Amino acid sequence: MILRAIRNDASDDEERPRRPHGTADTRVEPRLGKQARPAAGARPEGAPRKKLIIERREPEKTSAAPARAENQPKRPAERKAFAVRAKIAPARSKTGTAERKTPVSADSRRPSFGKDGSQREGVFRLAMETGRTRLLITGTVITLAFAVIGARLVDVTAMRAPAEPVAKVAATVAAPKSERAGIVDRNGVLLATNLSTVSLVADPKYVQNPRETAYKLAAVLPTLDPKSTEEKLRKKARFVPLMRTLTPQQQYDVNALGLPGIDFDRKQTRIYPHGPLFGHILGQTDTDNNGIAGLELRFDKDLQEGSDPLQLSLDVRVQHMLREEVSAAMAKFSAVGGAAIVMDVRNGEVLGMVSLPDYDPNEPISLTDEALFNRATKGVYELGSTFKIFNTALGLESGSISLTSSYDATKPIKVGRFSITDYHAKNRWLSVPEIFIYSSNIGSAKMALDVGGPEQKRFFDKLGFLKPLDVELPEVGFPQSPSVWRPVNTMTISFGHGMAVSPLHLATGVSAMVNGGVLHRPTVLKSTEAPHGKRVISEKTSNAIRALMHLNALEGSGKNARAEGYVVGGKTGTAEKAATGGYRGKSLISSFVGAFPMHAPRYTVYVVLDEPQGIKETYGYATGGWVAAPVVGKIVRRLAPMMGIKPTNADAPEVRQHFAILPPQMGATLASLRQ
Repeated sequence: MILRAIRNDASDDEERPRRPHGTADTRVEPRLGKQARPAAGARPEGAPRKKLIIERREPEKTSAAPARAENQPKRPAERKAFAVRAKIAPARSKTGTAERKTPVSADSRRPSFGKDGSQREGVFRLAMETGRTRLLITGTVITLAFAVIGARLVDVTAMRAPAEPVAKVAATVAAPKSERAGIVDRNGVLLATNLSTVSLVADPKYVQNPRETAYKLAAVLPTLDPKSTEEKLRKKARFVPLMRTLTPQQQYDVNALGLPGIDFDRKQTRIYPHGPLFGHILGQTDTDNNGIAGLELRFDKDLQEGSDPLQLSLDVRVQHMLREEVSAAMAKFSAVGGAAIVMDVRNGEVLGMVSLPDYDPNEPISLTDEALFNRATKGVYELGSTFKIFNTALGLESGSISLTSSYDATKPIKVGRFSITDYHAKNRWLSVPEIFIYSSNIGSAKMALDVGGPEQKRFFDKLGFLKPLDVELPEVGFPQSPSVWRPVNTMTISFGHGMAVSPLHLATGVSAMVNGGVLHRPTVLKSTEAPHGKRVISEKTSNAIRALMHLNALEGSGKNARAEGYVVGGKTGTAEKAATGGYRGKSLISSFVGAFPMHAPRYTVYVVLDEPQGIKETYGYATGGWVAAPVVGKIVRRLAPMMGIKPTNADAPEVRQHFAILPPQMGATLASLRQ
């Protein structure tokens, strides 16, 4: 600091000497004249007081110092200098007020850090020490953690014997829901599965031109109706489905159009690879993959929770063959519907079951569509003369008749204003085998009257004909039977009128008649256990029924069902369709039920056509023997090799002995049948 003393009686040229440039620490004391120097510790009386005033002063520059740029920061050594000058305050009287303290500016109180910046260096060192401490602690924690993990790995891998991990506590978190389980046939062929698919949807709010958009979509999607699509695009809804299950190529084509408001919905979709082949059996699911019909509905919970596929007793090969043959017969005879069933007589497994018309479960359909109706299980019909199999078995089992019994069939039976007649009347007495092969209604009615109505009702109840079928499908029909079992009902039921059952009812009952007399519950699931059934007739009665069915295929109304190399037996059935107050004479339910090989039955085959029309080839007839029996013969010829059944010589002694049921005295009567 440079100090300058000023006296009020000194001249201006008496100034203190200046500090030479280049001396940093030498201070120059103010110099006063001798006459102005007071004695030590005393001040002359009346002399004015001196007051020190500290003022800011710029340091003097020398030519030796280099010029500094305007934007160059100041060095710590270049601090502002201060100048102190003395100012003579006016004299005060002794009686004056107390002397005021000299004011000090704020710059004079600011601490000086010194040239070496010792205070800043201390702060920096403190921060460095704190950082080092924190790093040391963090490194120690990480090192300990890795040491623990390493020790655990060594303990698990090297110090313990190898073993499977075992959970001490059962998991409490529910397993994630898996996709819907698949369905396969008896050989493992996939019938239903889930696939990730893309469907076409729209948000009408963003569709700029519904008409133009609809026709552009129809150009790349030919199955899309442009008019109905336009109507959907004009709706007020925000989500409108347009088409399900697009192929990757279709998705690419639609996306390339760049239409506003058109989008794709990706989700898991139930796919049925065989289309309509198993439509009535499998049913279908809704858009949320919940079962709404068929096995999809019956086993909905099991399919949603399970992972293993549901295995059916049906065979894709048999199903395809049945559908092909029934479709051809419907087209040939202009029938409005048809059904066919193949059942294993040993355990009740259904190998094939079709109902036409059918539907494709891959495509949405209206719930009012007639194709949804399963004629094989839900439809109940009066199935005509096929009931004579049960009527004959009941008579033989009850002991009321025998194969040597005969009945008068010379004239119709009058019941009130109605008459029971024969379609091909012989107008004579007929034996029990003749009643069967000629399909005599008169003889069957008299046989039933000998047995009695109560016994007849109990027998059909034992066969399950008085209640819905116990099968896995939810679509089953309720049989129709008389509320009061009168004698007239007993007579008409004996030849298949007055009681209505489903085709699966009949196939199940016939299987029990030919397999030795054991009734098995029908099933569409493949069984892994030994079959369990209940006996409904004796084995002796079953052998007699097999012989009569074989005889009918040889000499009676079932001749058109014969298959070369295979021993086939069966019974025709033709019934007028019931209507309000009576029957429709020209509307028939024509059917044929057969079994093969009759000397050791394996399969029951049943075919029924709804309202077939006679053609020139059948001489105008539309009865079961003309329209349904030939279909059964074709099915047997295709089914037998498929199931591994070898051809058999029907005239071989070991085969003929199974049908030797007729006593010698009936030989002449039977011989006349061949003429």
